[in-house]
Amino acid sequence: MKIEYSKEADAIYVYFKEDFVEKSKEIEDGIVIDFDKNGQLIGIEVLDASKRFSLADIVNVNIENLPVEAIK
Repeated sequence: MKIEYSKEADAIYVYFKEDFVEKSKEIEDGIVIDFDKNGQLIGIEVLDASKRFSLADIVNVNIENLPVEAIK
């Protein structure tokens, strides 16, 4: 998983996996989800991020309850 912020685009993209985007769906104004050819979720894009979140929200990422066996 990777989280990327573009200041120029004022957008946050959360990558769950890197793959070719086959289909995108805007689920709310400025929030787009991307799918691969098998319909699996690839990532989520949030536009106008600075209007939706504070800087503290953007840079403060917490991961909780991650199974130890998943870390390799």
